[in-house]
Parts: sequence; C-alpha cells; structure tokens
Amino acid sequence: MEFVIIFLALILCYAFLRTIFSIFRHTKPNNLPPGPTPLPIIGNLHLLGDQPHQSLAKLAKIHGPVMILKLGQITTLVISSATAAKEVLKNQDVNFASRHVPDALTAHNHSQNSVVFLPVGNRWRTHRKILNLTIFSVNSLDANQHIISQKVKALVAYCQKASQSGDSVDIGRAAFRTSMNILSNTMFSKDLADPYEDSGKDFKEVVRNIMVESGKPNLVDFFPVLRKFDPQGIRKRMTQYFGMIYDIFEVLIKERVKMGTFERDDMLDKCLKISQEKPDEFDHLAIKDMFLDGCLPRYVRLVQERQLVDRGDHCWDVQDLFVAGTDSTSNSLEWAMTEVLRNPHTLAKVKEELEEVIGKENIVQESDLSKLPYLCCVVKETLRIHPPFPFLIPRKIETAVNLNGYTVPKDTQVLVNVWAIGRDPNMWEDSLEFKPERFLASTLDLRGKDFELIPFGAGRRLCPGLPLANHVLHVMLGSLLNNFDWNLDYETQPDQTIDMKEKFGIALQKAEPLCVIPVPLK
Repeated sequence: MEFVIIFLALILCYAFLRTIFSIFRHTKPNNLPPGPTPLPIIGNLHLLGDQPHQSLAKLAKIHGPVMILKLGQITTLVISSATAAKEVLKNQDVNFASRHVPDALTAHNHSQNSVVFLPVGNRWRTHRKILNLTIFSVNSLDANQHIISQKVKALVAYCQKASQSGDSVDIGRAAFRTSMNILSNTMFSKDLADPYEDSGKDFKEVVRNIMVESGKPNLVDFFPVLRKFDPQGIRKRMTQYFGMIYDIFEVLIKERVKMGTFERDDMLDKCLKISQEKPDEFDHLAIKDMFLDGCLPRYVRLVQERQLVDRGDHCWDVQDLFVAGTDSTSNSLEWAMTEVLRNPHTLAKVKEELEEVIGKENIVQESDLSKLPYLCCVVKETLRIHPPFPFLIPRKIETAVNLNGYTVPKDTQVLVNVWAIGRDPNMWEDSLEFKPERFLASTLDLRGKDFELIPFGAGRRLCPGLPLANHVLHVMLGSLLNNFDWNLDYETQPDQTIDMKEKFGIALQKAEPLCVIPVPLK
C-alpha cells in the first residue's frame, strides 16, 4: 500500500514536470520497431505483470522479435529470437556493448569501477583481464580442482547425514552454500558461508540487507527524473551496505598485506601483486570493487511487484553471487534436479552413465566430464529451458542505431529475452519438453557462439564466470545423482508432485524450493 501511495503521488509530480519540460523534448525518431501503444506516464509498465519474461515473450508473438516498449520514461528494446540476438550481440556488438545501470548500483560509485558496468574501453579491458587471469582462466580452474572436489564432498557428506536421519535437503540452499564456499576459498582461502565464523555472519547479514533492497521495485529506474530525490531511500541504504561490505574486504586485504608474503596464491594474493606492480591502474579500491562484482548479486530486473521471499534463515539464497558463479549455479542445479526427478527416463539414463564411467557413490571430477555426454546434455537442456537470467544483464545504446531496418533511439535499454529464445518453437522441436537427447548429436555449446543457446550471454560482454559456473554445475549435479536416490518430501509436496512455477526476480528461481530426501543407493 505504501508503495502504491508513493507511486501515485510521484505520478502526479511527474505529470506536472512532464508538462513543464515537454517543450524541451527531442522529436521522436521515425521508423521505430513495432510495439504496444504506451499509456501516458507509465508507458507499458502495466503489461509486465509479475512474470515479465513470459509477458514479453507473449507480446513478441504479436509485435515481432524486435520490439520496443516504454517502461515509464525508459525506452526499452526487447530481442526475442536467435537471429535478432546474433545481430545485437555479434554483428553490432560494439553498438550494444554499454550497460544500463540500475540506480541502486550507483551507490558508492560502484558502477564506475565495476567490470560488469564499466563502458568497454581500456579500463574495462584491464579489469576483465585481471578477473580472467585470477579466477576464471583454465589454469586457475585447474589449480582449484582440489577446492571444488573438497566442497562437493562436503555437500555429499551433508546429504549423507540427512539421509541417515530421514531429513529433506533444500537443494537450492545446499548448492548455494557449496558454490559460495568454492568461490570464497578461491578468492580469500576461507569459507564465507560458514555460519559459525564471525566474518561469515557479518557477510551474510550485509548481503541479506542488500537482497531486501535490491528486491524492491525502484521508481528511479523507470523515472530517472526522480533520481535526485531517491524517493524510496534505496540508494541511501545501499550506500550504507556497500560501505559495510567494503569494510569487510578491507579487513581481509589488511590481514593479507600484514602477512608480508603472498603464499596462498588465491585471487586476493594475485590482485595484491598486480596492485603492487601497477598501483595507478589497480589500487585497493579497484580490488574491493572487483570483489563486490564477485560477491554480490547482479541487480538485474525489470520490475518486481513483491519483495523476494526469504527461504527460512537463508534469504541470500535468492540470488546470483560471484558474477554468475554462485546462485546462478544453485538455481540451475535446483532446476536440473527438478527436471531429472520429474523425468524417470532421464534419471535412469544419467545414473546408468555415471555408474558405468565413474562407479557408484563416487564424486564426479573435471576429468570425467568428457566421458559423460548425457550428463552434459542434461545441463544444456536445463539452461535452455531455465536460463538463470532471462534477460541477461540489460544493455544500453549510446547513439541511435539501425537494427533490421528500424531506428533504435539513443539511450535505449536493451533486453535479450533468452528465456523466450530457448523456448522458441521455430527453433526447437517440442520446445517446452525437457529432452536432453536433443543435444546428443548437436554441436551447440554454451560459450556464446550459438545464439539459440546463450544463457551466459555472448560477445565481449560474455559472462567471465561461465567456465567456473558451468564446471561446478556439472560436478555437483553428477555427484548428487551418483551418490543417492531421491524421494520427494511429503511435507513440502503432499501430493507428490513438484511445483514448476517460476518466480521472476534478480534471477529466475523456482517459486517453491525443491526439498527432497536423499536415499542410500542399493
């Protein structure tokens, strides 16, 4: 109710301002892409509903795969086909490489130092190179195999304990903790999801507060004229929380510098070495901003009618950590387990492959993946039908461009609806069915080359966390399926069916968490 009252009051203010300044408006370009007729002031916001990815996919069937809308004051281009996505993300990647920055991310000037939001240029290339060299390179992944294996073994041990007591496991929550600790050990050589360590508690609390703020629809994102006033106080509170998390990073940096040597060879050590060699290009603030890119959610959304739901005491399960490395992994694992358990044929086939290749009750290793083609197909099919980020991270064009014969105005926000592309019946046979077999004879991969399947994006803005996130997802899924059978929890699924409803938020998650009981193998 409070939001509605504020919204109505601000609409009146905006209408007044719009009238006063209408004389200064630029002439609208001709030959715009097709789209629904916007209403005064709110534009097409009323058409989004609580599932914008689905609503925009339906609108695209009417107006076409290149469609333009008005979301408040923000002109928004929606791309809904693989062909159009290729034009935007490959053929005209330079024109579409900038980012649309949510107002919350301007807190503490984070967006000005973030590799996610920096404009493409020398500074962005430097930060991206450092990120790739320190955590996402092939060499780094190879060097950190022992961390991945250790944390996945801990996940299996947790499930074994639940199996002995007959308790259910919240798959998303357990996978989140595992992914979080894999990456926090890669970065800091310590667990940040450990509820018993003070640093873990502090980190969790700060992220919890950030998740609450980031889950709120922010009027400023749709009506930039209100930016100066920050009417909901979101940027003010985010500035406070960002400051708190910078303080946590500062403690970690000072502790490591005080040691005098860099023997752990984790991401923090590597960044500090680079900082010593190039202090003008990469200072401690840049290190903290890079960690913030790594440790906090992508604040990517169109509009959200309600706040994110706290899953018990684990509110920060809800979204993406470590730039598509942590919660995109836990969300994807939850969807993969859901689909496999709903499809007995798939479950039997993947378990048979695992038993033949690595033997029952063993942990999947990176070296096993090339010998597990069906497991890889299950992951691809999961990411096709349940992409972690249905719109990727919104882009923005700095100058007017021509796209498929249409004129797209300057400052247009660009959304690539990969959820719609993955379910396009013109591209995929039985597009709504979960069929991993479709990839057995296919050369399509996830690395941004095949625009029918781009859950991690494409072009120069391809997610740098793709190799790690994809690797961890395969290893966790294979290990859980190879070590247990799984039964539904009667308390959470009394009718023994799995709820498949989606909840749109910072990332696309199950509306109801998957809670299943691990059963020892016979």
